[in-house]
Amino acid sequence: MGISFKEVSHYYPTSKRKVYTVALENINLHINEKDEFIALVGKTGSGKSTLMEHMNALLLPTSGEVDIMGYKITPKKNKNPKLKEVRKRVGFVFQFPEYQLFEETVLKDIMFAGKNFGFKEEEAKEHALATARLLKIDEEFLKKSPFNLSGGQMRKVAIAGILAYDPDIILLDEPTRGLDPKTQEEIMDLFYEIHQTTHKTIILISHDMDLVYKYATRVLVLNQGSIVFDGDKVDLFSSSIFEENHLTKPEVLQMIDYLNCKMNLKLDYHIYNEKELLDQVVKQYE
Repeated sequence: MGISFKEVSHYYPTSKRKVYTVALENINLHINEKDEFIALVGKTGSGKSTLMEHMNALLLPTSGEVDIMGYKITPKKNKNPKLKEVRKRVGFVFQFPEYQLFEETVLKDIMFAGKNFGFKEEEAKEHALATARLLKIDEEFLKKSPFNLSGGQMRKVAIAGILAYDPDIILLDEPTRGLDPKTQEEIMDLFYEIHQTTHKTIILISHDMDLVYKYATRVLVLNQGSIVFDGDKVDLFSSSIFEENHLTKPEVLQMIDYLNCKMNLKLDYHIYNEKELLDQVVKQYE
């Protein structure tokens, strides 16, 4: 199970007749249902969002087939399964998800998706309260309007609405964009904890290579609608591929390069944050 792409292409029509923009071209890809934390990276317009939107059938392929948790998605609308079931299995946290808040209270907003997917009132409430605790949303906020919260609190409420119906795979389209560094870290640590404890696969779009290097275990690089790299993040940043695709080297790797050059250390790239780097530097001087 999981998500599989078989020779998938997607074209967007333009204002000119019979002229199309190629968003994805002949994608072949498999993503496991469990135990993957994948980052989709590439410059703007490379096809990241289009690829992700195929992962829970928000878009249908122009050609090819996407298998989502056993549901086969084809270009023919009338031959596709109930898309609601697909979207229950694969949750999507959009960019600025707080823009989709609309209920009169925080609790009702967190409950909404669960009820839409068939949860009974009490079950939806139970899941919503548990998710609110997980995201450290204060109980006093649950009776308030979501529009009276800060930007970071609204983002948490919107994310809680997705987590509360317990999807098998979670898609994140730049979930930390526009947030302060502390809230960014809180949200990414939360998703990483969910990944570690539940083994859910998480797929992340991000332009922040520091986040990608800290959390992802597999990286897909897209360029002009094609996957040009699929593999380990250390392999990516040890090669020229990241520069060829206009990606910045993570700060922790820049520090490793500097220390190896200036202090003649022998640090490798299997160090993913500043704390690990400090520990390794200390070890080399022991």
